[in-house]
Amino acid sequence: MELQKNELKAVTVIIRAAQAIQEVIRKDAAKFGLNPTEFSVLELLYHRGEQPIQVIGKKVLISSGSITYVIDKLEQKNYVKRRGCPEDRRVTYAVITTEGIALMDDIFPQHELEIKEVFSDLDAGEVNQTISLLKRIGYRAKNC
Repeated sequence: MELQKNELKAVTVIIRAAQAIQEVIRKDAAKFGLNPTEFSVLELLYHRGEQPIQVIGKKVLISSGSITYVIDKLEQKNYVKRRGCPEDRRVTYAVITTEGIALMDDIFPQHELEIKEVFSDLDAGEVNQTISLLKRIGYRAKNC
């Protein structure tokens, strides 16, 4: 019985920790006039280069309907532009603009410091152990 209570407590702790981290990201992104989803899309494009819009939603965990709205917003801010795929007209890429790159060059180092602060009570081994354990839990949850 005690094991079940600990597992339920673990779920609560994981969810609360995730919410607290999301709040850090929300506040950090808001300093630059972005919401967390816009920041996530820019971060993806900044680090991985242009991406098919359909793929972005899966990578930043938002629906296909929402990704169109986010790309529209980022386009209005001149941080992203769309580019059609010459080989397949059904595919449209999101491409970070020079303004988007300049923004991320400016804000990403500060963002890294914020995230580093979140994990500052852990050493590198503990961070890696956390990653490993949460991956195992996530994979197992997908198979339930």
